[in-house]
Amino acid sequence: TWVLLSWYLLPTFQRQWLIQLQCLIILFPGAFLIPYILFLIIAGMPLFYMELALGQYNREGAATVWKICPVFKGVGYAVILIALYVGFYYNVIIAWSLYYLFSSFTFELPWTNCDNSWNSPNCTDPKLFNASVLGNGTKYSKYKLTPAAEFYERGVLHLHESRGIHDLGLPRWQLSLCLLVVVIILFFSLWKGVKTSGKVVWITATLPYVVLFVLLIHGITLPGAYNGINAYLHIDFRRLKEATVWIDAATQIFYSLGAGFGVLIAFASYNKFDNNCYRDALLTSTINCVTSFISGFAIFSILGYMAHEHKVKIEDVATEGAGLVFILYPEAISTLSGSTFWAVVFFIMLLTLGIDSSMGGMEAVITGLADDFQILKQHRKLFTFGVSFGTFLLALFCITNGGIYVLTLLDTFAAGTSILFAVLMEAIGVSWFYGVDRFSEDIQQMMGFKPGLYWRLCWKFVSPAFLLFVVIVSIINFKPLTYDDYTFPLWANRIGWGIALSSMILVPAYIIYKFMNVRGTFKEVSRMLINDKRNYLLGHSKRCI
Repeated sequence: TWVLLSWYLLPTFQRQWLIQLQCLIILFPGAFLIPYILFLIIAGMPLFYMELALGQYNREGAATVWKICPVFKGVGYAVILIALYVGFYYNVIIAWSLYYLFSSFTFELPWTNCDNSWNSPNCTDPKLFNASVLGNGTKYSKYKLTPAAEFYERGVLHLHESRGIHDLGLPRWQLSLCLLVVVIILFFSLWKGVKTSGKVVWITATLPYVVLFVLLIHGITLPGAYNGINAYLHIDFRRLKEATVWIDAATQIFYSLGAGFGVLIAFASYNKFDNNCYRDALLTSTINCVTSFISGFAIFSILGYMAHEHKVKIEDVATEGAGLVFILYPEAISTLSGSTFWAVVFFIMLLTLGIDSSMGGMEAVITGLADDFQILKQHRKLFTFGVSFGTFLLALFCITNGGIYVLTLLDTFAAGTSILFAVLMEAIGVSWFYGVDRFSEDIQQMMGFKPGLYWRLCWKFVSPAFLLFVVIVSIINFKPLTYDDYTFPLWANRIGWGIALSSMILVPAYIIYKFMNVRGTFKEVSRMLINDKRNYLLGHSKRCI
């Protein structure tokens, strides 16, 4: 499930709070809520708490934090690489939002009629649309001949000019400019570290809540909204038999909470040593999920309105990902009184959410590598520019005529199974090799109390078992990648798995590398690499704000 999420640390000299301010654009069918809440309790919250404590105690980024157990340093490099992969295509989504925002400053929104240069001869005026137009059983959400759908796929993406992932074409200059603006904003938000990004986030993390509240209040007043909300809360227990529901719920937990991307470790490393990260973990994860739940009402009230307008069923308009964010929601907005205002408000929300999220991912990369290589820390501004410019160049592949295929490939493989695997290795490294007891003592040094039995059991047994199960099931249930009616060729799926494995392979590769480059008997080397505390007690004094 593709989401737009937001996480960030608001650092101050007096008090540092990790705030997860998120507005999920996600379908939340009732059946999804059950595994989502279950996985939140047994894996999401415990691992969120673990990463906050790990970063805060050690005062290091995702790679160097593994001084507690050097043989697992490959896990840090893996999560940094995953965050970098996500940055390649995530900025493209923000660029789309910016393009839509610019396009919204008109008296008549460009996706309201079929009289534009990008429209096809078969474009269907939504005012003339009814269920009989579909005829062959096609869902309205999959009907690609509406003005909104054609604006997205033909006006923005120019997808009709590509035959597939093998036919990308050149980057679109309009989207290239939008992408450049996004990268410039990110660079100047990150170049001085948390001193600048911590100020920017006060706007990017709080504004979406205001917009979400406005959209929610307006949405529930629309005709048909009640039917949409009813469909949102309805639980279909038969869907719990589907493995994809459980896999999607597990993946969504880590996407929404940010665990496994190195973001939480990086930002928690800037906390005061005695900060109550236990309180932060409970508060943040709770706010995150409550926001997700409330955002569902805003989304499904609009879906109910769309179903009412076109006289179709809720499930015929319900979709997820880009189809919801850039087709159905803009189309619904275009039918409202004052549509230009609502469009501007909605895309400002998406823009701030995207920038907020991208700042978190890029900071994880910058902090993780800068802490590991002093030359990068000494030239942080130049390094930040290099990361920003590098993501810009690689993101150009995603704004070509066939760029949506590249984006879909990265979205599926870059942070799917690989992120679950990385979090699994992280849980094993901390709980089984460094030890839950020692980790609990570290937490006691910071906050004056040890974690309860529930957290220790989750860290050592429940969470790793759950993650192992989900990783295995996600691999077994993998299906060849598709985008609408287009099926990706075999070689593209192989490239996708190569991208996924490129991060996962860093874990065993680093273990082999360390054992080959350290002298001594196997027992001596193992003891040193698994339980290395040299300079460890001084770790929390290295970070200076």
